Amino acid sequence: MSVDGPSAKPVHRPDHPQSVGYTRAKRAVFFDQGQPLALEAGGRLSPVEIEYETYGRLSPSKDNAILICHALTGDAHAAGWDQSPEGPLRGYRKDKPGWWDEVIGPGKPVDTRRFFVICANVLGSCYGSTGPMSLNPATGRPYGLSFPVVTVGDWAKTSFLLLDRLGIDSLYAVVGGSMGGQQALEMALDWPDRVRRLIILSAAGRITAQGLSFNSVARHSIAGDPNFNGGDYYGGPPPLKGLAAARMLAHITYLSEESMGCKFGRRLQDKNTPDFTLTGVEFEVESYLKHQGESFVRRYDANSYLYITRAMDYYDAAVWGEGDMVKAASRILARTLVVSFSSDWLFPPELCRELVAAMCRSGRPVTYVDVPSRYGHDAFLVETETVSRLLDSFLKN
Repeated sequence: MSVDGPSAKPVHRPDHPQSVGYTRAKRAVFFDQGQPLALEAGGRLSPVEIEYETYGRLSPSKDNAILICHALTGDAHAAGWDQSPEGPLRGYRKDKPGWWDEVIGPGKPVDTRRFFVICANVLGSCYGSTGPMSLNPATGRPYGLSFPVVTVGDWAKTSFLLLDRLGIDSLYAVVGGSMGGQQALEMALDWPDRVRRLIILSAAGRITAQGLSFNSVARHSIAGDPNFNGGDYYGGPPPLKGLAAARMLAHITYLSEESMGCKFGRRLQDKNTPDFTLTGVEFEVESYLKHQGESFVRRYDANSYLYITRAMDYYDAAVWGEGDMVKAASRILARTLVVSFSSDWLFPPELCRELVAAMCRSGRPVTYVDVPSRYGHDAFLVETETVSRLLDSFLKN
């Protein structure tokens, strides 16, 4: 097996010396109905269950922990091979390594011989942590849209609760790409003295108006599906067409014109002349996006997509400085690495540079690298060789 990309490498099987081997998800439960979690948007939630995985060993001084924050549709299974992919939406994990397996493991940039690595699933997701699919203890039925609104701040708060449960006072590093980069930044702002290194890939202190627009259209596609039923579709037909359309739209933002042009161009799908149909698949790129949508709906929940994209929309790190990002950045005590990619138009380099400039003006130590790449936003997952070198150097220094 191999991964697509400019530096594709053989996937390490579970028995390979550089693999973390077989993994099993763990769960931590917090809060009860007498003392629920107070959420940033005003809601209350109990109990709160967080699914997570760990790799490597925590040192006796508990100073070698690295938290990995996953992207929008990711999960806690970041490395190794899932020993028991349970649940209706986890079947995609079977016979596949974790989503960042090339980076995490013995002798890899996030070296599990040296570091204790944690990856936790966020609130609102459909991969084990409490979310819209979870049973509401008050009704015995899935929450659906009665699930309270969650924010990036809530994800940071529950991450620190998990660290407390594990007995970890401070992180050697927190690492995140895309949405995970937002969470990593929020953790360094929320508890500055608990984060010693901060690594942000393809992310910044906010998303652009264009990013807000794409998320809005995606949610509109889901809510407009005849099967959406106000979010109460559990037990009946789910809004698969709306969710597939949302994923197709989002996937376009993860790529770039150059990468799509190189991979597909204007080539027709399995034919030499067009059929002149209005709704059928004519071009290779249409077939590719259709496949992305159809495969996604088998492993993700539409309500979770609504909640998590909205949390990304709401996030603005400048609130820590009352609207002033320089003032907000002055809170950060961690040594920071920010990496952007030249063709990323979801978190474009100029947006990442705004964060870097704010840190520089506030006198905070920051390293910035803009990586030339044709792979768009997905480059932080695809440009493995370059990302690995940057991580390896920053974590060792």
